[in-house]
Amino acid sequence: MTEFPVEIVVEASPTRCYKDEEYLKEGITVTNDISSCEVLLGVKEVPIGQLIPGKTYFFFSHTIKQQPYNRKLLWAVLEKRIRLIDYEVLKDENGNRLIAFGRFAGMVGAHNALWTFGQRTGQFKMPRMKDFHDYKEAVAFYKTHPLPNIKVVLTGTGRVATGAATVLRDMGIQEVIPEDFLEISFTYPVFTQLNCEHYVARKDGKSYQKENFYQHPSSYRSIFAPYAKVADIMVNGIFYASHAPMFFTMQEMAQPDFKVQVIADVSCDIAPDGSIPSTLKASTIAEPVFGYDPSTGRETAPYQPGCIDMMTIDNLPNEMPRDASESFGGQFLKEILPELIKGRSRVISHATIAQDGHLTSYFRYLEDYVNAHAEKAGIVA
Repeated sequence: MTEFPVEIVVEASPTRCYKDEEYLKEGITVTNDISSCEVLLGVKEVPIGQLIPGKTYFFFSHTIKQQPYNRKLLWAVLEKRIRLIDYEVLKDENGNRLIAFGRFAGMVGAHNALWTFGQRTGQFKMPRMKDFHDYKEAVAFYKTHPLPNIKVVLTGTGRVATGAATVLRDMGIQEVIPEDFLEISFTYPVFTQLNCEHYVARKDGKSYQKENFYQHPSSYRSIFAPYAKVADIMVNGIFYASHAPMFFTMQEMAQPDFKVQVIADVSCDIAPDGSIPSTLKASTIAEPVFGYDPSTGRETAPYQPGCIDMMTIDNLPNEMPRDASESFGGQFLKEILPELIKGRSRVISHATIAQDGHLTSYFRYLEDYVNAHAEKAGIVA
């Protein structure tokens, strides 16, 4: 790269949206052997068997909230003395994330929520987002295919929710304030966007305070129930903090007045460590929806009477791969690569989970989490 003193090498792939030929055309080396590279950039978790010892890796590890399904991955990172830098915790001095796919996840999540509802009810049909050439083509489709008078509740105010709200508006769904959403029967499609004070309240009855909720989430209870009684679709775009209340319980989902038919959980925190108890697993782009039977608490086939359809794809930006890749790459070049090159960097050090076989000081709280794998596997330190 002319702007930075680095050499770029691309691992060959027959499935990537940007083809090997496109990189070769730009004079970039494409190879099956990347073992000579010092820094390896990925997106999703790297399969344990493909981790190269002693390297620096950037990827979304999904370990910082002690996710059980990636405990073994973090243990392997430590065993292989890998320097792991997690995109999710690359932040500026004010705690704002510097790089993320959130907007695109929200955009695809909102689209898939409506697609799922159409599949479930037969009231309308639309292509999957992945089947459009680009988002402009999707918007052109929205303009010529109006929706029935459905009600959508969107949770969150960050990148994910902002992306979702963009798509809902482009679909012609009118935004209304939460109070009107609860009280008015509309003759056209509407959505409302909720922030924390709309769906949680302090257990002690004192007034909601944003900072207090962030610092003491276990001191709050859910007040989401009124929205679940009037919404057809829920799009969940919050960042879930450990010990925060779920939006609703499995028991509440089984009540006759629970009206939500489709839940698009863009956050995709697997239950019970998340805000949606019916997020039993991550679905896939190939099989985007599974059913949840509230009477049993178990997974079913999708689109069944009496069940709730769950769209929980955890790699949603892959349905807009070229748009998302271009945006993410631009963020990395602007915000992260200069920090990596200059050596001493607060941004990089605060996002480094593991180095030289040890958890860094910022992530020592993960010791019990990762040691649980060693104990289960009978590994003696």
